[in-house]
Amino acid sequence: MSGPLEGFKIIDLTSNITGPLATMTLADQGANVIKVERPGAGDHVRSAGMAVNGFSAAFLNNNRNKRSIAIDLKSKQGLEVFKQLIPGTDVVVQNFRPGVAERLGLSEPSTRKIVPDIVYVSISGFGQTGPYAQRPAYDPVIQGLCGLTTVQAGSDEERPRLIRTILPDKLTAMTAAQAISAALLSRSQTGLGQHVRLSMLDTLIAFMWSSDMNQHTFVNRPGGSESRASKIDLIYETADGFMTVAVNTNREWAALTRALERPEWLRDQRFASPGLRARNIDVRLDLIQGILSTAPTAHWIGRLDKERVPCSPVLTRKDMLDNEQVKANDIIVEYNHPKVGKIRQARGAAKFSMDDTTNPIGAPGLGEHSREILLEAGVSEGEIEALVADRVVQV
Repeated sequence: MSGPLEGFKIIDLTSNITGPLATMTLADQGANVIKVERPGAGDHVRSAGMAVNGFSAAFLNNNRNKRSIAIDLKSKQGLEVFKQLIPGTDVVVQNFRPGVAERLGLSEPSTRKIVPDIVYVSISGFGQTGPYAQRPAYDPVIQGLCGLTTVQAGSDEERPRLIRTILPDKLTAMTAAQAISAALLSRSQTGLGQHVRLSMLDTLIAFMWSSDMNQHTFVNRPGGSESRASKIDLIYETADGFMTVAVNTNREWAALTRALERPEWLRDQRFASPGLRARNIDVRLDLIQGILSTAPTAHWIGRLDKERVPCSPVLTRKDMLDNEQVKANDIIVEYNHPKVGKIRQARGAAKFSMDDTTNPIGAPGLGEHSREILLEAGVSEGEIEALVADRVVQV
């Protein structure tokens, strides 16, 4: 892959979703990412869910543009082999439980002895210290602890609800990728590498603060229980499906009244300002719902678009693939994987004017590049054969 990160070498010791998605984001941008996996098993996600010819969709969707080497890091020989890969490396990323990297001999200090300016990244569930540090962390656990489930419920009085996608994992991945780029930029200016630590809990609380913690921002004015904003969300039922409409400004409110042919709403003092419309939100949304249910989605999209009211049809995942805007942006790419056949994925979200990052290489087989990577590191063919015979390395 070409891209703005071409020339940077990253060793990826992560598994599951968060770490692999972070490093795939960097691989999509041109970084040389070497995925280190366990012989015989590999990343847990290889065996998770729907699969074709031994490749699960989850593995394919989080590990493209990488090369795989399978090393037994728990063996003394395997650790020595791993250390031979570190020279010339810019970044090492791991998501072991706190303390595991140290027990394996893969800690930040031991890595920095080999490459003094390395950027070393530790991703965890709850952080490196504290009473929860050693607890296993999965998406529902983090959503519950950070308060996100009560945001999704609508208020502190309602039953908490999960967001039905693994937001903590994926958001932490994006945060990690950005932090790695920042650390590399800092190194280019200072000559110093650093240890980047982040957790899913850190990430989600920081994420929530920009919009969901206003009542708790002013220390001397402590907030109370979060009340419900409205009895329904902004998904409306139409005569043939669902759509969303969102208005904030006075201009948008006036435009909505024209699109729905309800000029009397402009004279209604309950809706005379953004503050009053927020205070009377239930009445307002009920009125809008009553109108939108009388005609098909396409009818309302046409009228609302004409008045420049923010709106959209609500699509299923399958329908999204054929949406005209998705197609216009070339978001979905299809390409041939040598072991799986044609696959469909979303390209990396960022486009670069000077780099073409639109020709992905499919996720690797377990240990597919072991020999190639070891030869690059200066290990001889004879040594590789001996490592394979001793089951230290899988090729």
